[in-house]
Order: sequence, then structure tokens, then C-alpha cells
Amino acid sequence: MTDETLKSIDKATTELLEKAKKDEIGTVFSRAEQIKPCPVGLEESCCKICAMGPCRLPRTKKALQKERVGVCGATIDTIVARNFARRVAAGVASHSDHAREVAETFIKTARGESQGFSIKDEIKLMEVALDFGVEIENKEVKEIALDLGGRVLEEFGRQNGELRYVRKAPLKRQEIWKKFGVIPRGIDREVVEIMHRTHMGVDQDYHHILLQTTRCALADGWGGSMISTDLQDIMFGTPVPVLGSINLGVLKDDEVNVIVHGHEPLLPELLVVASKDPEIKALTEKVNAKGVNLAGMCCSANEVLMRHGIPCAGNFLQQELALVTGAVELMTVDVQCEMQGLQSVAECFHTRLITTSDRAKIEGATHIEFHPEHGFDTAKKILKLAIENYPNRRHEVYIPEYSQDIVAGFSHETINYLLGGLFRASYRPLNDNIINGRIRGVAGVVGCNNVRTIHDSGHITMIKELVKNDVLVLTTGCAAMACGKAGLLVPEAASKYAGSGLAEVCETVGIPPVLHMGSCVDNSRILIAATAMVKEGGLGDDIGDLPVAGAAPEWMSEKALAIGQYFVASGVYTVFGTTWPTMGSDRVTEHLFEEYEDMFKGMWAFEPDPVEGAKLMVSHIEKKRKALGIDKSRERVLFDMAMRRAIE
Repeated sequence: MTDETLKSIDKATTELLEKAKKDEIGTVFSRAEQIKPCPVGLEESCCKICAMGPCRLPRTKKALQKERVGVCGATIDTIVARNFARRVAAGVASHSDHAREVAETFIKTARGESQGFSIKDEIKLMEVALDFGVEIENKEVKEIALDLGGRVLEEFGRQNGELRYVRKAPLKRQEIWKKFGVIPRGIDREVVEIMHRTHMGVDQDYHHILLQTTRCALADGWGGSMISTDLQDIMFGTPVPVLGSINLGVLKDDEVNVIVHGHEPLLPELLVVASKDPEIKALTEKVNAKGVNLAGMCCSANEVLMRHGIPCAGNFLQQELALVTGAVELMTVDVQCEMQGLQSVAECFHTRLITTSDRAKIEGATHIEFHPEHGFDTAKKILKLAIENYPNRRHEVYIPEYSQDIVAGFSHETINYLLGGLFRASYRPLNDNIINGRIRGVAGVVGCNNVRTIHDSGHITMIKELVKNDVLVLTTGCAAMACGKAGLLVPEAASKYAGSGLAEVCETVGIPPVLHMGSCVDNSRILIAATAMVKEGGLGDDIGDLPVAGAAPEWMSEKALAIGQYFVASGVYTVFGTTWPTMGSDRVTEHLFEEYEDMFKGMWAFEPDPVEGAKLMVSHIEKKRKALGIDKSRERVLFDMAMRRAIE
């Protein structure tokens, strides 16, 4: 795709790609044109875990599947399973290390040792404390929080037993996990065990390798990610629907633009507070700026958007383009999904790139480590650097005139209240409307952007097809931002894009047909929502019985594989687009795509065409509706008193 307008469906992105090309600035898009994917690596037909290789075992006409072995005799099935397992383990480690950082900050906050943080949602604190067996009666909030924080940290190093959050899953789901021995013991233990099992000469049965892969993934969905979400809600507030705006047009040419990019919301949360500090406001006036314009990028954007309404500049593939505007004084990055190419683009302008995590540095960038003990001071220091840099703009500012209003922040708690009411919060209206057919089912469409496909196109094409078929969509991460830019995250989208049944429900409640549920760790909210549907009744007794499906049409990261694996293991049919990493082995792929349904009532599917992927999801939802006996349309009947007495 040499024409820049064919690389994204987003006009702000294509405009800045044209500018980058004219200015001879390299971006992820131009680099992708120069580097073609390795065909052997694409299907994971390469083993490089020992120094006798790498053993490249591509498909050939001469070699049959069973004859493809490495130097040590490892079969292609073992090699592909090992590679898949290691990628899932890396994804789990990423989300769970995020959770560890949040947990440690949470404990320091409970001790009064952090600067700028507090316990904002005491109700959720009590709920989570009870989940962890904390005694709350006659205890102060800080004492409860400190006890909870200690028990949360134990989840990482636990050697035996079960992760506590597993008990939140439906009982039937827990029985399935016990049957196959995949209930996680400790988060770190499951990651370490995968790395051991996939070392040369250890686990050499792909079925066995993939069971441990499943156990490790569950340690993310029902462990690390769920811990991140809950503790962040307790410290920063559980999200409620908030009006915001999205796309590169949110940058301001007469304000100090600071972009927070990454995945840990600790520093971004304090930057929001610090940006309102009188000293910061006074400093902006001295440099003749109208104020500090804080904007988010990637999942940090989702976090500050859904709690403060801070505008979102864009998703993964837009990070370098934000700097190409020439309007960004400073960008902070912490962990996950930051491109090293950011520094090269920043050097073309006046922009300062600041790395803030002790886990991650970028060569050439300024490093200012964030520690919660001095968090607010660090936030102010960074904002002062941005303000000082405002007069140093040396290029003409070019900000595309594209931004879109969005409504974000649909937590599990919010959905409960919106559907059931403040005093009788319930998923009953959702279940009833699924049973009566107004809503056919629910789909989680999540995940990254991938430069090997048209930016945002997979997300939007798939989601429009789903809502047209009366499927309510829950979304997180970069997929959520794509929806925002496309106008799908406002209530008005229901009448424009949704089928008549879904539109009727959305218009009655006043919600969009696509619900923004947060960042990538907040996929755990979708698990809790699915569990709430089961507990409400009428749709089976397990997540695997529900008319639901999941998808990541533009995935690219190892975290996405971890997320997909824990959804499949939780009973959800999950479709990935773009590419699939087990195509080198027919047997491993068949195991994940077919045999997993018999084992876990959820399975993988691969479909690069987003319309066809949506059709697979709708077909699966209809299959589940038929199994539940709700596949026939039903007339709404208003019961009189005699009919009610007859039921009794």
C-alpha cells in the first residue's frame, strides 16, 4: 500500500502520514513497507531455544507434517506449542507486572507513604476485601486496605492452592478447570513453569504444554488483570459514564501539549491533578500559553479518559503521528506498546520524550523515574519541563481538524445500575432482552492495532456488522479508541448502526450500542459481566452456555494472546484476525480450534476478513441461543393478576 490514504480509515492518521512522508520522517507505517514478515516465523515453524539451531521447519511439498522435526527430534507440534506458550507467558507477565506495581502502590497508599494517592471508592474496597477473606468489621479503611494489599501480593508468589479470584467464576466453570488441572496456583509460578517446560528437553507433548498455557493465561484474566482493575478502581474511583473526545484533533496549538502514553495509570492520574495546580497555571501564563492540555495515548488514555474525561489523542499506530504534528511539548511513556521509533521522531521536533518506569528505558530519551513516595512532585516536575519547552517549537504546527465526542467508562458496576436502577441494580433487563431476542447476544471486541492491516478497519468493520445483527458490543483498549473515532461510542450510534432490537434497548436506556469498558487489563470487567449474566439466570449455568463471543481483529501483542487464551478457557468462542501463530502445526491448531470446545466449551478461530469473522461470531451466538431454547422469537405478554396466580 504505497498510497497513504489506504493505510488507515482514519483521516487524521492519513493526513499526518502524508506530512511525515513529505518531511521524510520514518514511522511504523514506512518501516513496515521496507520489512516483510518472515514466512517461517509467521507460522512459528522455527525453534531457537537452544544453540544447536535455529531449526527452521517450514511447510514444503516434500515434508509431511509428522516428518518435520528439529535437531533434537522435537516435532513441529512441540515446537509450535512451545512458541505459543512462551508468547502467552510474556503477555501474562506484562499484565501481571503492571498489577504488581499497582499493588505495591496500593500498600504504600494504605500506609500513608504515597504522595497524591488515596482510597476513593470505599464501597469497592469492602467488596474486594471480602473476596480476599479480609475481616472488615470494626476496622478503619486504611487498616482494611493494608490487609487487602498484603493478601493481593501473596497471589503473585503463591506456590500451592488456588488464586482467590477463581472463586468469582461460575461453579460449573470452576469444575471444568479442576477437571483439567488448570486452576492457577500463583501468578508468577505459572509464568516460570511455562519457561521451564519450554526449555530444551523438558515438556514434549503439545497437549500437556497447552494445558499449562491455559493455566498461565487464567492467572492473568482471573488474577493479574483483575487485580489491576479492582485496585485502580479503589484508588482512583470506579468509572462511570463520562463525556470525552478522541483523535489527534484534541491537541491545541496555543496550549502546552503533554501526552501520557503507556499502560500504568499511576503517573497519569497525578498529572491530571498537577495540571490544575495554581503554580502550573501561573507558569503557563509566563510562556504565553493558555494552559496545559493533557491528552492520552493507548491504555493510559483509556484510564484517564474514563475517570476524568481527559481527551484521547489516539491509539497504538498513532503514537508517532502525534509528534509529527509539531505540537507536542512532552510525551511520557512507561511500559508496553511504546515504539522505540518515538525518540527518532521526537528528535525531528522540539518534543521531549520522558521514560518513567524502572522497567523500561529508550536510548536517547530522558529518564525520570516515577515512585509513588514522590509521585505528585514528579508529576509537577514533568509538567514544568513541558512548559519550559513550549517556546522551543521550531516547526509550523499542523493539527488535523478531526476529533469526535465519546461516552466512556462503562464498568461492570455501571452497567448493573444503568440496566437495573440504583436501588435494584441487576443484569435482569439484559438477560430478559437476550431471551426475548431484542439483543441476540454480547460480543467483546478488543485488542491492538496491527500495521499489517488497514488501521482501525478490522475493528470498525466487524463491530458495525455485529451491532447490525443486534449484538451488544463491549470493547477495551485500542479497539475502543477506534470505535470512538468512528462515532460508535455515543448513544446516537444506536439508531444509525444497530439493528432494530438492539437500537430499541439502547435508546430506552440511553446507552451506545458499543460500550467502552476501559484499558486492556479491564478485559477482566468483561469476565465479571459474563459471570453476572450467568448468576442472574435464564441463560445457562456457565459462561460457556451464554450467547457470547470475543474477537481481536487487529491484534499484534503477546498480551492479546494471553487475553484470548483466558477467554477461550473461560468458555468464550474467540476470533482473531490478521495472522495466527500456530499455523505451522495442523494438530496444534486443530486442538485449539476444535478440541478445546469439548474441553472448555470455548475455542479459537482465525479469520482475517472482519465481516466473515463477525459472521462466525453471530453464527456461534445463534448456536448458543438454540441450545438454550431461546432461538424462536417470542411475543411480549403482559400478565394480568389471574395469570400471575396461575404461575404460583
